[in-house]
Amino acid sequence: MEAVITLATATALLLGSPGPAPLALAATSAAFGVKPSLGFLGGILCGLAVAIVGATAGMATVLANWPELKLALQLTGGLYIAYVAYKIAMAPALSHGTASGSDTAPRPTFVDGFILNILNPKAYAAFLALFSQFLLPGDGALGSYLSTGIVCFLVAVLVDSLWLLLGGLLRRLFERPLWARCIRFGFAASMLLAVGLSLTWI
Repeated sequence: MEAVITLATATALLLGSPGPAPLALAATSAAFGVKPSLGFLGGILCGLAVAIVGATAGMATVLANWPELKLALQLTGGLYIAYVAYKIAMAPALSHGTASGSDTAPRPTFVDGFILNILNPKAYAAFLALFSQFLLPGDGALGSYLSTGIVCFLVAVLVDSLWLLLGGLLRRLFERPLWARCIRFGFAASMLLAVGLSLTWI
């Protein structure tokens, strides 16, 4: 149990910090509502699942040995995050009492969330670090990696859901056009800043 708690805490700290994906989740639910943003959340979580499998298969090692591939993924992921930030920033203001934005608004989708995470080399590196430092005991290597991956994924579901709900709490402010514009652009700018910082860490 102590090993599980340690792993869960480390995972929450790594995945729950305000990076591009958590900020995108909060901004999307604030702009479009929690329920319309569940597809985007699902895409992000599926992308994380791929990152978990990729980390156990040694993807992080491949990225370390081929820096040009890492840079290409980082830049492509950054462009996707910028695209998602654009969708959030350009979302229309709500009418008072409406449950969601305009049906024609460019809303981040499942595919956006999925691609955002599978193109994120830092996700593979984070899971490789977790597996190397906090691998849970199990019935053989496969059991250890499987149990560790499950715990990491469950923590990711919890953390990302909390970010989505946090954005939903800001939903009422989006009925005020000035507040809505400031929050949307603030989230979008924060996402772009996070991308810029991650590029300096390559």
